[in-house]
Amino acid sequence: MADLTSTRDSYAPARAPRAVVSKEALYRWLSWTIPAIVVLLWEAAARFGLIAPQVLPAPSRVFETAVNMAQNGELFVHLGVSLLRAAGGFVIGGTIGLALGVVVGFSPLAQALLDRSIQMVRAIPFLAMLPLVIVWFGVGEVAKIFLVALAVLFPIYINTMLGIRQIDPKLMELARVIGLNRTAIVRRIILPGAMPSILTGVRYALAHAWLALVIAETLATTKGIGFLAMDAREFLNTNVILLTMIIYAIIGVVADTLVRLLEGRYLSWHANYARGART
Repeated sequence: MADLTSTRDSYAPARAPRAVVSKEALYRWLSWTIPAIVVLLWEAAARFGLIAPQVLPAPSRVFETAVNMAQNGELFVHLGVSLLRAAGGFVIGGTIGLALGVVVGFSPLAQALLDRSIQMVRAIPFLAMLPLVIVWFGVGEVAKIFLVALAVLFPIYINTMLGIRQIDPKLMELARVIGLNRTAIVRRIILPGAMPSILTGVRYALAHAWLALVIAETLATTKGIGFLAMDAREFLNTNVILLTMIIYAIIGVVADTLVRLLEGRYLSWHANYARGART
């Protein structure tokens, strides 16, 4: 009897994870319910003539347009150019924002010297800087990447600085008591503690990057998703306009999913983030 009991007990923990996984899978599918319903209602309204095709074409027509543009290669050319611009600006702006956030977060002297100026630049409306950027860099690729980098810099800077500043002082005191050196304190306490805030900044920065790119790609360009939308507007081609909006939405979801995967990897010690990354 003891052997049977121990055998049952050894299998009992294995059933709990399966229940958790199935629940998480259910939530993952539920997250797509409302978008699917919206698309179905949109398609039905367009097919029954409740919405004029010139105002809002059916999703099926937008899909046909996407297939045609993909087959002739036009869609991939514009998408590739936009992704390169966004990636270049994100890497440059993100690196600068992270470096400034770390320096200001660690040093009150650096905060006194730098933070006021950074906040003043951040307060300037983005579109107000556009004429000056054109004067500085013209309307070439450098100007577009600069605009994206500028948009990315501030969310990452602010969240990195706040993440470091919000570390519990008791943890820092405990680390010094047990004899951890400065490198170990940064690696074991400060970086893990600040990582939730830093990744939140990355998520905001990704959204700002695409917003800046839309504006940047209106500057005398012949390639890019933003140019594709502006060109379609001139010819009242709502199929292409909606296609560009859907592409932006898909890219945003994919980018956000990648950040959530990073949260699951680097914040596995945090139960809420680890669970949220799987849903």
